[in-house]
Amino acid sequence: MTHAHHHHPHHDEPGQADILDLDARVFGSHLDELTGWVRRHAPETPRTIADVGAGTGTGTMALARRFTTAEIVAIDQSPVMLDRLRATAHAQGLDDRLRAVQADLDAGWPPVGAVDVVWAASSLHHVTDPDRVLRDIHAALTPGGLLAVVEMDALPRFLPDDIGVGCPGLEARCHEAAARAGWNAHPDWRPHLERAGFEMADQRTFTVEASPAPPDAWRYAHAMLSRFRSAFDGHLADDDLGALDHLLAGDHPGVLLNRRDLTVRGSRTVWAARRP
Repeated sequence: MTHAHHHHPHHDEPGQADILDLDARVFGSHLDELTGWVRRHAPETPRTIADVGAGTGTGTMALARRFTTAEIVAIDQSPVMLDRLRATAHAQGLDDRLRAVQADLDAGWPPVGAVDVVWAASSLHHVTDPDRVLRDIHAALTPGGLLAVVEMDALPRFLPDDIGVGCPGLEARCHEAAARAGWNAHPDWRPHLERAGFEMADQRTFTVEASPAPPDAWRYAHAMLSRFRSAFDGHLADDDLGALDHLLAGDHPGVLLNRRDLTVRGSRTVWAARRP
């Protein structure tokens, strides 16, 4: 799904990288379905694919699995993220097909050469001028090349409505606070793509729901709820903060690690657009 990236402040890059890696493990099969859909709209044998805002490489590795003969160019401004990405690529034997490029898209499009497919997962809404970046991508794509823009419709959810502590609806209220703070905010990209000269190929929303939750889901839930707890102290009711403390504590039956009622629920929308 960040790409899957998450949209809280990036002051803690190692912590953010951990969340991206957890997202890859929890939502990996969902991402394979998504890249399969992109493959059907892409040029037949793309030579070069760019992952814009690659993070720790969740999308990069999925693209490498899906497009088995293409070179993958991973673009990110964070050396911490790119170091993780390189290590993952090495572990998967993909060194010879990966090019990692450190670049700040707000400063301009990097000199990566012509590309046949661009993948931008939860990254475009982070740039200062996305319309300019879309024009840059349009110029970099070969004629007939495809851009896939992926966004989370909402942050992933894990908890039942009533967790047995505090008032029901804790996670929903956390998500409402995150929305008020601008986490995960993004537009409908269709008009932006059309203004940049793209022709829309397709648009689709992919949903995922897994119950019981897959392995690592409790760690992902712990990371997300910890972010909520630290970010929204003073913005959530004391009762909700206490319930979060209860879930995040280390050694009682109601702690996240010991719960058997976690699920994984989420959705992503993808816009596929071609350079004519």
